Amino acid sequence: MGGATVTAVAVSYAPDSGPPIAPALERLEQLVGESLAVAGGRFVLGDAARPVVVFEDPAEAVAATRHFRDAAAGLPAGQLVRIAVSTGITERHVVRHAQRLNEIANPGQLLLSALTAEIAPATAGTADAGSVGGLFVDLGLHRLRDLGAAERVFAVQGQAAEALRSLDGVPNNLPVMFTSFVGRHAELGALRAQVMGNRLVTLTGPGGSGKTRLAAQTAAELADRWPDGVWWIDLAPVTDGGQVPEVVASAVGVLAESSGRSGPLIASQLSNRKALLCFDNCEHLLDSVAEFVVTVQVACPEITVLTTSREPLDVAGEVVWRVPSLSASEAVSLFVERAGPGFIPDEEAEQAIRTICARLDGIPLALELATAWLRTLTPQQIEAGLDDRFGLLVRSTRGAAVRQQTLASSIDWSYDLLDSDEREVFRRLAVFAGGFTLDAASAVCGLPGVREVIGRLVDKSLVVAADARYRLLETIREYAATRLADELDGLRDRHLDYFLHVAEEATPELDKNRDAWRAVIEPERENFRAALDHGRSGLETDKGRRLAAALPWLWNLQGTGQEGIRYLRRAIESSPDDRSLLQARLLYGYATVADTAAPFGYDAAQRGLELTTELGDDSLRARCLAMVAVRNYYLDFQAAWDRCEEGRALAESIGDEVARDANLGVECLLLVLWDRHDAARPLLETVSEGLIARGERGIATAMVTLLSDSLASTGELPLAVETARKALAIAEPLGDLHRVGMARGQVAQLLGRSGELDAALELMHPFLRLIENAGTWVPSLGKVMGDLYRWNGEYEKAIDWLRRDVPTEGPIADTYIPAVTLPALGTALRQAGRLDEAAEALDRAVVLARRYKLPRILADALEQQGYLVLDEDPDKAADRLHESLTLRVDHGLRLYWQDSLDALALLAEQTNRPKDAERIAQLDLDEAVAYARRTRGARGRPSTGWASLTPTERDVVAAAVEGLNNPEIGARLFMSRGTVKTHLAHIYTKLGVANRTELAALAAKRT
Repeated sequence: MGGATVTAVAVSYAPDSGPPIAPALERLEQLVGESLAVAGGRFVLGDAARPVVVFEDPAEAVAATRHFRDAAAGLPAGQLVRIAVSTGITERHVVRHAQRLNEIANPGQLLLSALTAEIAPATAGTADAGSVGGLFVDLGLHRLRDLGAAERVFAVQGQAAEALRSLDGVPNNLPVMFTSFVGRHAELGALRAQVMGNRLVTLTGPGGSGKTRLAAQTAAELADRWPDGVWWIDLAPVTDGGQVPEVVASAVGVLAESSGRSGPLIASQLSNRKALLCFDNCEHLLDSVAEFVVTVQVACPEITVLTTSREPLDVAGEVVWRVPSLSASEAVSLFVERAGPGFIPDEEAEQAIRTICARLDGIPLALELATAWLRTLTPQQIEAGLDDRFGLLVRSTRGAAVRQQTLASSIDWSYDLLDSDEREVFRRLAVFAGGFTLDAASAVCGLPGVREVIGRLVDKSLVVAADARYRLLETIREYAATRLADELDGLRDRHLDYFLHVAEEATPELDKNRDAWRAVIEPERENFRAALDHGRSGLETDKGRRLAAALPWLWNLQGTGQEGIRYLRRAIESSPDDRSLLQARLLYGYATVADTAAPFGYDAAQRGLELTTELGDDSLRARCLAMVAVRNYYLDFQAAWDRCEEGRALAESIGDEVARDANLGVECLLLVLWDRHDAARPLLETVSEGLIARGERGIATAMVTLLSDSLASTGELPLAVETARKALAIAEPLGDLHRVGMARGQVAQLLGRSGELDAALELMHPFLRLIENAGTWVPSLGKVMGDLYRWNGEYEKAIDWLRRDVPTEGPIADTYIPAVTLPALGTALRQAGRLDEAAEALDRAVVLARRYKLPRILADALEQQGYLVLDEDPDKAADRLHESLTLRVDHGLRLYWQDSLDALALLAEQTNRPKDAERIAQLDLDEAVAYARRTRGARGRPSTGWASLTPTERDVVAAAVEGLNNPEIGARLFMSRGTVKTHLAHIYTKLGVANRTELAALAAKRT
């Protein structure tokens, strides 16, 4: 039998002499390790003050425990050490039972559960092993403080016969609980403090929230404080308030009068007692209970009263303690616990359980009713069944109160106690989703005195109040909705009217103070969703369409872009022939949300531009031009630039700074991608200042992050890190993973580039766990993590991350987006020894970088191509590496100059030019770059003729032959006019021509 069980040994110091000192705890922990863990035990709780060790074999556990007890006698305060051993089937239950058994032990005592005493050998290895009589003493039946039924407890022979510290040591009638107490550790500690410090404490909360269980557990754990008893008075079956004193007298065992006026008599009998009276379920007898409690408190100075009620007693000195829902982790633990010891959920079931717990608001009764269905349904099926939660959550457990046999009947109990005006307001509050303000409730409910009624509903635990907002728990809200009948359509109309007013009143703040706008709009996100879904005709009405047009910037945050696109698309298509300003606003709104959610497909931006042009609304037209540019820049940078120039000019002509900054922002993005940092820098600073001043944190985050990237590229790394941290500080108040992730990733990448890899990874890992749970896409996250792991030498992990940002199919695959990450992917593949894959990735990077004119990306790819052919074709490697260096120098990409120098130094070593390598290493950065550009070394090509031209020089020739002038060549090839002039001089010398005319003629002959 031992092989099928697990045995736990719980150790602690008895609290008789206060908390043990640190040396005693250290020695206890050491001795537990020496005597128990070494003897085959396994630590499951490493708390030095209360260690628990688990054994597979109860015989080993008992033998090791006896040895430990003998050794403990030599510990500091060793006489206070107490030990308990429990055996069972499931580890979590056995550990908990051993801890509870340990609580009732006396100092120096070793206790065993009945099963341990039955199956453990009397002395390990002897013939009479297993004989209980020779080694163990039966101490009789005792109730532990978990409120379970009395159980038989054993002790080891030879111990002092001292009464155990069980519940039986204090007079009480505490109810027997047939299930374990799960979670609530913080609440239990807080409530114990309240009960010890106050004479009247009332636990309030909605039906099924766990008030009774928490009150009973608190009373059990504090029972020793009241030598004259802990008395439980269940008022649920009492219907006449006049019977309250008699019920108390019966529970406590004192005399009562038959006249029904026994309060003073009972109080007189309790006047010299120190006891705890626990009144359970007071809500339907509030006046009678309050009267009795006041009488007792006046006459009985050492009587403490603990009550549970859905509404406070409202008497002087009462401490009201609202019982919260279970936390997410506690709710899951309760579900799994109630499912039984054989229930082991897989990953899919665990996700379903988390969803069940969230949808049931962490209400213990609802969760216990849900787990009852595990006999016939899977967690996934239970989750699906919650659409009819009041039909699903029923049970027929014998002994359960009628009001606790279904979720609906539990709430019925509270509803039936309401006055008529309270019922009416309660029902109408069901129309709100996610909470409401008092102003909203007054406007939508359309009844007099709503504010006062809501106050009473808060007292009755049907409405939750927090931070000037109110809400119904979702389970309560669904119940209230079932009570609505003919009122529903009118309520939904008023709800839509109210929240349309809220949204449109706040709209001017969008251009003045976006933070203020969010403070008004964000808390009502769920109400806006409900209004759009449940207005009488929803998005097919003018009001619904107006509401959708007012909310695009709400959907631009919190990863709700797809939701916004659905609403806006429905609103647009409900009136496809509409040529009004409202339709134009909807089209612009769609484009705004699609920017980060779905940039391809439905071309709302162009349609909005055409309509605003037709309507003559220049402000909205300038903004639509910016959104058309956003769409264009994925595939055609020049077209995007042209639209921005047009939009910027229009916005400036009408004095619209918001529209101007929208267009400038896209221009800044293009300039940084083109590595025109001198032009981008002042514009980025201008745009960022305006956005920050207006509280537009989302776009400001992008612009300040872009500024950080520009500063880093030009070698100003410390300032770039500081700027990236500023972007993160701007983003964090949004709570938007997209923007926060963008800024956090920039900080991490720059820290990694600075050599602070540990700090960078530490910054990202908590965020990775967060987005994994949220399922949110964050731009460039693959590139960030890929670079960090690559710099850390974890190449395969880097490759996995980098591939996430390199789509190979779909509309994004041929945009500039994959080009940004492809050089890093090629680098990681090369470093991992996957050379063919690296070559393929780098070839694709070069093609895309040349197509979109991305100098930094092209330079990175060329450098890696040079590394790939360094051994087999040094000349080709030299071409690639020098072209990369030239791009970096011509565009001021100072951050990457050292990368080029390292590559060229390695090339010099490979081609037997150690002095060049040594010289590059010795010179400062600028001198080393100049030296490397002067000293190309042996290239394996002639010094004159077409074959002597470098790839860059060939590109200059092609542009010159087309007829481009020097500035135009520079713009095409991302180099300064002076650099173009220098290249042409080299070309003329190598080809033996004097001017462009001769060059064109020579090129024509070659063709």
